[in-house]
Amino acid sequence: MRTLSRRRLLQATGCGFGSLALNALCGTSASAGSLHRKTPPIPARARRVIFLCMPGGPAHLDTFDYKPQTGKTEHPGSAFQFSQHGESGLWVSELYPEVARHADNLCVLNGMYADTGNHAQSFRQMVTGERLRHRPSLGSWVSYGLGTENGNLPGFVSLNAHEQYVSSGEFLPAQFTGTPIGTNGEDMSLATISDVGSDHLSQRAKRRQLDLIQAMNHGHLEARADDPRLEGVIESMELGFRMQALAPSLLDVSTESQATLERYRVGRNIKVGTCRPSDFGRQCLLARRFAEAGVRFIQVSHNGWDQHKNHRRDLKANCDSTDAPIAALLEDLDQRGLLDDTLVVWGGEFGRPGLKPSDKKDETGHQPAGFTFWLAGGGVKRGLAYGGTDGTGSKAVEGRVHFRDLHATILHLLGLEHDKLTFPHQGRLHRLTGPEGGKVVSEILA
Repeated sequence: MRTLSRRRLLQATGCGFGSLALNALCGTSASAGSLHRKTPPIPARARRVIFLCMPGGPAHLDTFDYKPQTGKTEHPGSAFQFSQHGESGLWVSELYPEVARHADNLCVLNGMYADTGNHAQSFRQMVTGERLRHRPSLGSWVSYGLGTENGNLPGFVSLNAHEQYVSSGEFLPAQFTGTPIGTNGEDMSLATISDVGSDHLSQRAKRRQLDLIQAMNHGHLEARADDPRLEGVIESMELGFRMQALAPSLLDVSTESQATLERYRVGRNIKVGTCRPSDFGRQCLLARRFAEAGVRFIQVSHNGWDQHKNHRRDLKANCDSTDAPIAALLEDLDQRGLLDDTLVVWGGEFGRPGLKPSDKKDETGHQPAGFTFWLAGGGVKRGLAYGGTDGTGSKAVEGRVHFRDLHATILHLLGLEHDKLTFPHQGRLHRLTGPEGGKVVSEILA
């Protein structure tokens, strides 16, 4: 009888092994390392998160943290006008007129604070909970804790991220790493997921090719029992194959009505007022589509808030670029019944000191000791301004919320306990809120 080599054996049986692997991965049972949908351990108010990430440090005193001026030049404040909106009477700057229409849906945290005024460190802490060390990002922890609601899509998608670690799963299994779409400043209409839409092979041929590779992967796994990273790679490859059928249609926004595209400012990479050319509107529209499709965590980024000189001009440009798309996203989520179980988060790594209205020196610095985030939907109180900074907006003095507290609160709203959502690495259990822990901000829960 002819002896089969290992290569011929794998070639002959690859499809069978691959089918078994696929069946196992797509089954109803779920292990801790699986991307399958998981039931949260405590009652959840939100099923998904959309994080509107504003890297660079949005000026809180010019957007959502109103400081009434008792004199024209008495103390720093805002050079822009504020007014109250909605039944709640929330104060919102003239820079955000469209977002202001949704004031009664906002939960504004004016008592945020961070540990450092260094961009890289504070941004890393905002995204991963750690200032210096490489750790999984918030989206990866959410994906790890809850899985995805759609087996053909990842649990975490990152749009237009300006830092690689935004989508990093670090030591978590590979399937919980975020799927990045687009790069810093890229036109999202050109964004693709790697290999999606590749048509040089038929779907059947691609399946057979992957089956062969996966058969070898599983053979390798047998000699490396209980290796979550290798298991994650195997599952990620299966997910990538399944995504090829669904992702292209999700990225194609041409099926949306012209009115919808206009509301999101999609395709209008021209100036609207002082609006900078930006494809932020397409990101917000894609965020809504991914949320509808079952992705757990979607991060949307609008870069360029690090304005030191020409503060008034550049801040207005950034707000013009983001105002209408954010308002359109909130409106669509509300009208489609998604806002109740979608937590929308807006903010950056810190704030900026105030300017005197008459100050001719149009420069600002970094302000980590007090700044603003806002949340909407997903189980938080609506039309609420919680916490506050001192009279000059330089320091959080009431309702203080650290990034660890924000993370703990987000996980709580998703039905996850921040002190129990852990993963073993290098001999100890790690969690998003670190050894210091965080505090759920119960005062803002609906």
